[in-house]
Amino acid sequence: MDDLQKAAALAAEQAAAIEAGRLLFAAECQFFFATQQLDQLPPPGGPEVAFAGRSNVGKSSLINALTGRKALARASSQPGRTRQLNFFDLGGRLVLVDMPGYGYAQAAKDVKEDWQGLMFEYLRGRPTLRRVVLLLDARIEIKPSDLAVMDLLDRAAVTYQLVLTKADSVKPAALGAKRAEVAALARKHPAAYMDMITTSSETGLGIAELRAALAALAEPA
Repeated sequence: MDDLQKAAALAAEQAAAIEAGRLLFAAECQFFFATQQLDQLPPPGGPEVAFAGRSNVGKSSLINALTGRKALARASSQPGRTRQLNFFDLGGRLVLVDMPGYGYAQAAKDVKEDWQGLMFEYLRGRPTLRRVVLLLDARIEIKPSDLAVMDLLDRAAVTYQLVLTKADSVKPAALGAKRAEVAALARKHPAAYMDMITTSSETGLGIAELRAALAALAEPA
């Protein structure tokens, strides 16, 4: 197979992955469970993908953009106050888990401790958890809380994928520098998945690519 054929095969493979992601996220997505306690988690079922990130990173907006819904995931009116794990069924093939935001300056002490308690135990002990999508704000510097959660995920031995959010608010040169910084950071963490994705919930940048990546973890159609 020559280079042209390889390029064509790769393009076809990527197009198929994008279409698989589109079909998965076009399916009905419904909230079905919420809990603040580890002993009240729903029984393990299909594969799960959890979304994590600092408060105000745009997690709810990204989940809504992925699923094509305007208010499936709701941001708290008081950042740092949402403490529960929220579970959403996507077409019976993938479960999306919305985790509490972390790192908000005015968060109550027990909220911060949840990430060392409930959240860590969920991450370490959930047999159906396939990946954590860890969101980082493209507009601002990496925070100590981000690094702490990356270390926690490494300790829990949970594969996680770094996703930049709000990229539409960053100029190309600065965005390129941020991507290079995050890629270098990922190489330092054993549990980090190397394929970083840059997104914008406003423009749709990277949404198809992230859908494709998550579709590869779902139950077959």
